[in-house]
Amino acid sequence: MAASKSADSSQMRVELELVRQLAGLLDETNLTEIEVHDGDRAIRVARQGTPVAAVAAAPAATPVAAAVAAAAPAPAAADHPGAVKSPMVGTAYLAPEPGAAPYVAAGTMVKEGDTLLIVEAMKVMNPIIAPRAGQVKAILVDNEQPVEYDQPLVIIE
Repeated sequence: MAASKSADSSQMRVELELVRQLAGLLDETNLTEIEVHDGDRAIRVARQGTPVAAVAAAPAATPVAAAVAAAAPAPAAADHPGAVKSPMVGTAYLAPEPGAAPYVAAGTMVKEGDTLLIVEAMKVMNPIIAPRAGQVKAILVDNEQPVEYDQPLVIIE
């Protein structure tokens, strides 16, 4: 399925199904824009953020900005030597499926290689594993919370 930009020889073919999939990904992840490159072609899908309620004197924020601001870790967590950070942008899941027990909780002893949580990115579930053995001191994200690249997720001591 393709649409043409113009009828001349410099036509740009846009795959509408890809645009629909990217728009769906924006909705699923609460992102406001996404861009995909394929050689010299690029497709960018963006939408205007919906303002959320804010304190009277504060400017309105988009849902993504509000979620990222709420998820912003304290500087101490980001610099903690036992911080396990997200290797990608996505959505954090603390349990293998809805209603199941979480992989770990504060106080849990883990071995190197144990699954701590999952980060979903583009419908792929990526296990975040313990880089070393120790005790989980803190879980820094909530279930189904959007996470950013390099954001601290868990602290292991």
